[in-house]
Amino acid sequence: MSSEIRDINLAESGERKIEWVKRNCDLLRTLEKEFSETKPFAGKKVALSVHLEAKTAYLCKVLAAGGADMYITGSNPLSTQDDVAAALVAAGLEVHAWYDCTPEEYNTHIRNVLKVGPNIIIDDGGDLVNMMHTEFVDLIPNVIGGCEETTTGILRLEAMNRDKTLKFPMVKVNNADCKHFFDNRYGTGQSVWDGINRTTNLIVAGKRVVVAGYGWCGKGVAMRAKGLGARVIITEIDPVKAIEAVMDGFDVMPMNEAAKVGDFFVTVTGCDKVIDAEDFAVMKDGAILCNAGHFDCEIDMAGLRKIAVETREMRKNIMGYKLPTGQWIFILAEGRLVNLAAGDGHPAEIMDMSFAIQALSAKYLVEHASELTEKLIDVPRAVDNDVAVRKLSFLGKHIDTLTPEQEKYLNSSAV
Repeated sequence: MSSEIRDINLAESGERKIEWVKRNCDLLRTLEKEFSETKPFAGKKVALSVHLEAKTAYLCKVLAAGGADMYITGSNPLSTQDDVAAALVAAGLEVHAWYDCTPEEYNTHIRNVLKVGPNIIIDDGGDLVNMMHTEFVDLIPNVIGGCEETTTGILRLEAMNRDKTLKFPMVKVNNADCKHFFDNRYGTGQSVWDGINRTTNLIVAGKRVVVAGYGWCGKGVAMRAKGLGARVIITEIDPVKAIEAVMDGFDVMPMNEAAKVGDFFVTVTGCDKVIDAEDFAVMKDGAILCNAGHFDCEIDMAGLRKIAVETREMRKNIMGYKLPTGQWIFILAEGRLVNLAAGDGHPAEIMDMSFAIQALSAKYLVEHASELTEKLIDVPRAVDNDVAVRKLSFLGKHIDTLTPEQEKYLNSSAV
């Protein structure tokens, strides 16, 4: 099957983007060299659905260097960059994706990368795995296993595992320390505000920013908002996380109360209808809402469209909705992932760590295929530590090591 992209003539622009990423991804460059020599994925088909921009593209090229036959699509209709997709096709990889595809086109692209009968699945949000289990059951025996990039995808996998419907092993890449500590916190924190700032061109200092959810992503968004001078409010359903937010210096209140005072709203929960019609009704005129969770369900967009008496595009990636009470509410990037739909996603150095975890986890699946019995697998500690040690080296930092006497002391029951 041939690739399906917007325009192969955009390849040169995409190649420049990928080259810039490569320059700033020390870990992936090292793995590309190692994989080129060892070919751990020789003869293996890899189906990948991740936000299709330059950092993802470089991961694809690293896996291809390791011998993988790559079949690539995006994981969000608004995060695919057409020039990057073209660059991958020009490099000989198969791609089915384009920016602003319809839901039907998006599902067709997913189908096309699964039709080949992949051996490894690399997923971001769970759409590949879900469709494999519903439409391509006959191809499941080909699958050694897969890797899931994000919290939302792991929640879906855990539900499947509880229902005993998950048919092949999946590595929980998001839960690796070198992923969620840095990607979810520092990556999301920086890229969300990059997307908001470049889209709105408004000041953050002095504004009230409401962050829905105080997981690792919420912590990063709140920390960066505070650094920009905002007064930050956290909404939560978890009492422990709420206490943590208070002790980190933030206010905590229910969403319906926060809705009355917020200037910016950022949802990062993985849940649906976190901001709904009751919240819209009490918001101040000019409130700006965006989402940084995987799916576009955290802000009730269907409910907002239903009650709006007027809509107007204010500028690129900002849609205004006028409520019956007269105030305007502004939604960024259609309620989709603001850092990717209205920005370039996480910084390259952060995704270098996350995608190194992905690549090494995929290698682990191939090397241990006959030994895997569990359907949900943690990233092996050796893989996590390998990435951390390499990253520290590239940062020019060094740490202490235990002496034999210290190891003996720590492993002894005697005090």
